[in-house]
Amino acid sequence: MTLRYMVIGADGTGAPLGAFLAKNSADVTLIARGAHLAAMQEKGLRFEQSDGETWTVPVKAFDMDGFLAAKAQGAPSPDVIFVCVKGYSLDDTIPFIRSAAGEKTVVIPILNIYGTGRTMQAQLPGLLVTDGCIYISSNLAAPGVIQRHGSIFRMIFGTPDHRTDNPVLCQVAADLTAAGIDTLYSPFVEKDTLLKFSHVSPMAACGQYYHVKAGAMQKPGEIRECFIRLVGEILELARAMGIELDDKPDAPLMQSHLKILDDLAESASTSMQRDIEAGKNSEVDGLIYQVVRLADKYGLACPEYRKVAQKVKAELAEK
Repeated sequence: MTLRYMVIGADGTGAPLGAFLAKNSADVTLIARGAHLAAMQEKGLRFEQSDGETWTVPVKAFDMDGFLAAKAQGAPSPDVIFVCVKGYSLDDTIPFIRSAAGEKTVVIPILNIYGTGRTMQAQLPGLLVTDGCIYISSNLAAPGVIQRHGSIFRMIFGTPDHRTDNPVLCQVAADLTAAGIDTLYSPFVEKDTLLKFSHVSPMAACGQYYHVKAGAMQKPGEIRECFIRLVGEILELARAMGIELDDKPDAPLMQSHLKILDDLAESASTSMQRDIEAGKNSEVDGLIYQVVRLADKYGLACPEYRKVAQKVKAELAEK
């Protein structure tokens, strides 16, 4: 089975996905805009890895209007749409997905915000929408150029019915794996996406609270202890939600999260931090404030998250 892929949001998350698929000769279209779109159309997508390896791959790239115009002229709909936009842009993306998709298009959201798949399932009732998450640290270094930090590149997706026999999703997993991406078509995707959230949210919260990158969290001391406390509060919240994340006695979750953190380049940071620093919209609501709202809902203290949220809100109010 040969699938046509679309990646909406060709920045730090979507661009590596599109680049790896394109490098492996998959039929993939990237949706972007502005100077980044123009650079990809003219020169292709350049990928710079932390080990010094660089490569450039030609890609098909459109803005939303451009793709819909091509579709009106007979271009086929994608079989699979990866949604890699920021959480605050999701609502604006839904109308485009409705117009771009075919009747059997599968939508795979890959956002940092927990629960995105369920939200989109309600907004796109006629399509198969999965849950999903991705592990990678990369950013848009310049128009048409993606810079990757560290070696982690893992993708997880699955459906709420816990089945893993959908032919299209099986092919997606095979194509991603063939492209060099560590891929899991998961029967327990709710747990897996919360597991990802339990790392990225504490890293974003700790990094923003202290205004530091991964290197500061890798060193013993107060900053690292803050990260550990934040992860612990997510574990507490997960239990209150009926999801046991730390269920492997031989490989405790905290140990796993610290290894992921320590394997990152010292310069790595979350996209939330980079957006705030640049004065852009950010995912601070979904990554930090939402944890406090959930703590209220389940009657939990979560003092570390409340401390972080209070400081971050105050700082952003001053900008």
